[in-house]
Formats: sequence, C-alpha cells, structure tokens
Amino acid sequence: MSSHQTLLSSDYPGSPPPLGRAASLRAEIFSPFLSFLMEAHSGLSAKIVQEAGFRGIWASGLTISASLGLRDSNEASWTQVLEVLESMADATQLPILVDGDTGYGNFNNVRRLVRKLCERQIAGVCIEDKLFPKTNSFIGEAQPLAEISEFCGRIKAGKDSQSNEDFVFVARIEALVSGFGLGEALRRAEAYRAAGADAILIHSKKSTACEVLAFAERWQNRCPVVIVPTAYHATPTTLFRHAGISTVIWANHTLRAAITAMRDTCRRIAEDESLQEVEGRVASVQDIFRLVGNAELEAAEKRYLPGRTTNRAIVLAASRGDLGELTYDQPKCMIDVRGQSLLQRLVGVLADSGVRNVTVVRGYRKEAITLPGIINVDNDRYAEAGEAYSLACARAQIDGETIVVYGDILFRRYILDGLLNAEGDIVIAVDTLGHPRSGAVLRDLVAADRPFSGNYLDDEPVRLITVSSALPAPECCGEWIGLARFTAQGARWLREEINLVEAEGTLDRADLPFLLTRLAERHSVRVHYVTGHWLDVDTLEDLSNARNFT
Repeated sequence: MSSHQTLLSSDYPGSPPPLGRAASLRAEIFSPFLSFLMEAHSGLSAKIVQEAGFRGIWASGLTISASLGLRDSNEASWTQVLEVLESMADATQLPILVDGDTGYGNFNNVRRLVRKLCERQIAGVCIEDKLFPKTNSFIGEAQPLAEISEFCGRIKAGKDSQSNEDFVFVARIEALVSGFGLGEALRRAEAYRAAGADAILIHSKKSTACEVLAFAERWQNRCPVVIVPTAYHATPTTLFRHAGISTVIWANHTLRAAITAMRDTCRRIAEDESLQEVEGRVASVQDIFRLVGNAELEAAEKRYLPGRTTNRAIVLAASRGDLGELTYDQPKCMIDVRGQSLLQRLVGVLADSGVRNVTVVRGYRKEAITLPGIINVDNDRYAEAGEAYSLACARAQIDGETIVVYGDILFRRYILDGLLNAEGDIVIAVDTLGHPRSGAVLRDLVAADRPFSGNYLDDEPVRLITVSSALPAPECCGEWIGLARFTAQGARWLREEINLVEAEGTLDRADLPFLLTRLAERHSVRVHYVTGHWLDVDTLEDLSNARNFT
C-alpha cells in the first residue's frame, strides 16, 4: 500500500519551504500527499490560481492556444507559448508545469525547449508520446503514437538539457486514449521511467476512472503517477488518494469558466445597450488593480517619488445609531456584516482604491472602534453636536486630496473609482433614484442645475444647487449617498467654510448637507451621478439588505 493511500489533504503542512520553483514542483509530485495543479493560460489567470491557494500551476496547451484564438493542434508556435509562459512566471511565484505537447518535434526540439524553459524559471514540462503536429486527445480515435525508442530519445534529450537539477520531466502516455490497452500503457511507462522521466502522466478519456485506477494498481508507484480527470470528473477524489496517485491536474477550468462569464456579460450588455445591470456583478476595476499589484507600485512610488500627493479619507462614525440591542454597547459602524463590521468593509473599499490614510471620527462607545492602521479622532460631544462638528474634530486631517464619507454606508468600488476620477475640486456622489431602495427614508435630497441625462457618456458638468431633506419633488435630481471628494483646493475651501460656520456660532447644529449647500453658493460643487449599488444602513431591514449586498 502506498503512503498516498492514508494521507489526506487536510494533513497538508503549511506553506512549502522557500524552495526554488522547480524544487517546489518536485516536492509536490514526490510528496506522500495528493497534490493538485490548477490550469492557467495567462499572467492574470496565474495570479488567480495563486490567490485561490493552489501550490502549483498547469500551463495547458489547449487553453493557451484557445486564449490566442487558435486550435490545439500546434497552431500556436512554441515561441508564442514561451512568451505566454514568461508572463505567467513573472506574475506568480508558484511552480509551473508546462503542457509541452509532443515537444514540438524530435529530440533536438525537446532539448532546446527544456533549455528555454529553465531560463525562464519554469519548473517542469510534460511531453506526450504522439507525433508532431499533435491533435487534442479528445478529438477522433486511435491516434498514432510515437515509437517507444524514439520517444525515449526525447526524454533523454530533455533530461540532459535541463540546467536546473530539480526540473521535472513528466512523460505522458496516450496508449489508453488511442485504444492500445493497459499492457501497452504499462510497457511504455516502464520504458519512459528507465529513460529518465521523473513522473508518468496516464491519460484516459473514459467517463469513469477505471482505466487509470487499473494502471495505478499494476504500476505500484515505481515513479509518481499524474492524472487529468477531465473526462471522469465525477470520480471522488478519495479514490485517487487510495490508489496512490501523486498529482491531479485540473486541466482547463479557468478558461472554460471565463468563457461562460464573458458570454453572459456580453449577451446582457448587447441586449440592454447599457452597463447598468452588469457593472455591480463583475469584478471591479479596482480588483484588477489589486490582482496586478498596483499596491506594490504605490509603495515603490512613495519610495522613489517622494512628495507625491496621497489620498486620505475622513469617516464620520460618531453616532450611536438606532438598531436596538445591536447598538447597545457598540456604535452602528461596528455592527457585524457577514464576518466584518460596516467600518471594516468601508475601510477595505477605500484601501482597494488606494486610499489608505484613513481617519475615523469616533463618539459613542469609542473604545469599540479599534481597527488597525487607522487614525482615531474623538468627538466627545456626539450626543449634542452634529455631523459638521464631527468633521471639524478632524479639521487637521482635511489636507490635500480628501474623501469624506459617512461610516454607515456600503457601496461598490466602482462608485469610489468614478468619484476619484471625476473632474472638479469638490465632487459629491448622487444617486439618480432610478432604483429606489426598498423602505428607505430619503434624507439628503439634491437639487442640481441638470438632472441625470441617462447617458453615461454625457460629460457635461453638473453643478450642485442645494442638499436638503425637504426638497420639492420637481426640484429633486437625486439623493446624496454620503460620499464626497475634495482636491487640495477643495479641502482648503472646506476648512474655510467650517471655520466660518464655527465663527457664526452654528457649528454644533450644522450637518453636512448644510456645509455642502454653503460651499455650492461660493464655489463650483460637481455632481457625479450613480444608479444604485450602494446602501445606507439605518434600520434592521437595511442591515438585512447589507448582508445580502456583500
């Protein structure tokens, strides 16, 4: 009985030791634990595989070819494939096992391929015993196989050419797929092992795992066995463990999932002639920025480009809120929403948009607000003074590019992204009310010089006239969602207005709509229209919606 039979993935130790990529792949394949490699076909998909927690990548010939719009018949040249592999290796530290098809020719092509893969820190290659140019194994029947002696020459040439001693060479056997039977598969496996193959990939296109399990039983782990259960996908993984299989390759599912999602999204946009229903359902632009490492670039810019303006945010979270027992010993901003507080979620959205200098104005039960990485400012008069007073408590933080936001709202990242990119020294996000929120009390109604045109390409400036809770319906253009952006100039105007209101003796009872209206009387305050995809948590019903919102 192999040690693979008794060890479960739950027994997996933590992260692998800091080995080189080839050594890491070798450790996975020779581990007594069942290993898994996930397909990727680009730098971005490689990052997603890493993010999901996989310990290695299968660079599929099928999906790389398909992502280039080509057939899996060696229509993509090996240099095109190499270029894709280089981008994948740059994008992740995970070891990559490459689907090398037949090696792109004879022994000479294989040894050149292996040298180039080692130069690019690719951890291993899998070569199949068919003829060049290859045909995908799932197309047709009885595909011709290479002569055993000739294929063994390819293996020897590859092993002799590797510049990294840990580089992994996997020999893929197509005897079962081509109908030559178990005996031929075993004969080839032994020859390939003797020629220097580090592992054997036994392939089958039957809908059950009977062939590969029979192979594993007869093979008795003379060297590690790798499988690709695309056709027999319903087989419980436990059976692979009990059979002593070394490694399972999930061979093409990231590309297949992407095709389904892209089709659905394109169809919806084509039918609607609008992004309105799609925007909140797809990955945000900020998520793309996160995946490709914009945070690292920002850190580098701080190091190498000193003096660059950094966005900051002030979160007004002093009020208790009125949610019964939920706000008995904590402020509303700290209520749990599926494992994170409202404030944590808000700070997370800000951080994903590059706004990491966050000041939180605390008040009720201020000791409950202890998020790491934030600046706390206290409004000890929260029970008697209003929002403008809370903002005044953080006056010293209103400096340079500044976001001001209520501490009890949730919104999609693209809303903040749009606000950050909108023109104007003061810009406020206003919901057009095209999607009324169920049971919501509309509070901060907005009158502007132009209502929402319905055209997202309309870039004519819209200027604020007033924000008020009592606005006649004909004048109402939407509702301010509690999110505003100020440039360095806008921040100076905001500080000046706070000082004026304080000098007039009305700061204690002033709210933010009052401040924004006063600013609009003196300066140009731009309106940035949005259509839904945000939530103000004021009631228990709002809280229930918030848990579905995320």
